Amino acid sequence: MGWEIHIHLIAAVSWIGGSVFMFILGISLRDKDDQQAVYPRIGPIFGYFEMGSLIALLITGTLMIINNGLITILFDMNIHNIAIDALRQKLIIVAIMTIITIIHTVIAFKTNGKERTKLETIISRGSSMGIFILNFIVLHHAIVIRDAL
Repeated sequence: MGWEIHIHLIAAVSWIGGSVFMFILGISLRDKDDQQAVYPRIGPIFGYFEMGSLIALLITGTLMIINNGLITILFDMNIHNIAIDALRQKLIIVAIMTIITIIHTVIAFKTNGKERTKLETIISRGSSMGIFILNFIVLHHAIVIRDAL
């Protein structure tokens, strides 16, 4: 494996670590005044950092798939083994998580420092929880792939 795996791992640690930090921050800050003091300041910084991590993950993951000749294997549903099946599942979850992240980011930047509607709050919190949970499912699949190799 080349340089891509190193960037991929650093970006994954950043992405998942950031998600855990924001989750803990979210459940720790119960007071609305505290939330209004913290989120408008760190939210945009965190958002840009996380988007950079996600972009790095998508680029390096794609490069590793291409460089290792896995494109045709991934789309050939007659080929099955632990690593390929885990990679297929991981890619589906990553696609879902990317869509959820885009939705969450749009709402977060649109409403930064403003009062959210009930729907925006529900979507934002739900997407945040979804990203948090899906991160660990993706991590599980990455471990399965690594163990199979």
